Amino acid sequence: MSLDPAPYQAQSSPNKRKRLISDFFASKRQSPGTLKATSEPLPLVTPAVPGLTVLREFVSKDEEEQLLDFLNDPAKCTWRTDLKRRCMHFGGTFCLLPKKKAAPSSDHAASPGEHETRSNKPQVLQAPPMPFELSWLLDRFVAKGVFGADQIPQYCIVNEYLDDQGISAHVENFSFGEPVVGLSLLSPVYLRFHELKKEDGGSVRSGKAARAEKTGRVKDVHLEGRSLCVMRGESRWKWQHEILRTKKGRDLGWKRVSLTFRWKKGG
Repeated sequence: MSLDPAPYQAQSSPNKRKRLISDFFASKRQSPGTLKATSEPLPLVTPAVPGLTVLREFVSKDEEEQLLDFLNDPAKCTWRTDLKRRCMHFGGTFCLLPKKKAAPSSDHAASPGEHETRSNKPQVLQAPPMPFELSWLLDRFVAKGVFGADQIPQYCIVNEYLDDQGISAHVENFSFGEPVVGLSLLSPVYLRFHELKKEDGGSVRSGKAARAEKTGRVKDVHLEGRSLCVMRGESRWKWQHEILRTKKGRDLGWKRVSLTFRWKKGG
């Protein structure tokens, strides 16, 4: 699948905070197997978070619709609903949280949800492999120099956010390498970054992410629909990121779908 270079070139006017992806990666030292960007330039935004880049219009509107049709096809994809938001996994394993049940109360009738507890331990399930329907996207990652030819992502997490839904501050699991990239579809959102005093890969579920020591530096990064957020260096390892649970700035019917791609050496 090829890209029409016209819309990218039209937005490539000089700007202190915007460069072409070809210029950016040309200025970086290439790691073994990393391909240089192709001749088709993409608008590149470099927010004030070290190692973070945002590639605008990484996919077209037609490609966005194609991805959403695939993700919402029940014959091909299954959303997990044990969390407050819908999500799905490709590659590796994931923990399925058991349904909650109400614990009995000895002194009064419990209000809905008051004494809910998890009924069993989480199940570790095998996720389906990376689907063929995403292969063109993986090819584009390599063609644009986002991932090296020896760093093809084997893992993808898809999250759907509605209304005031969000995700707690965290750093992507340290078992994965860099970069970690997130493709945003549909509505825009602000991704909030928190600088940590030192690298800390504590998880949200364990409570360690919330206890990680922060410097107090906070940066909000605007992610438009169809943009790609690329986390390398400090932005990958030393800055937590989150999406606030709020309706502020979100129109009626606000909806965002994100696909986070990660890779691990040796699979």
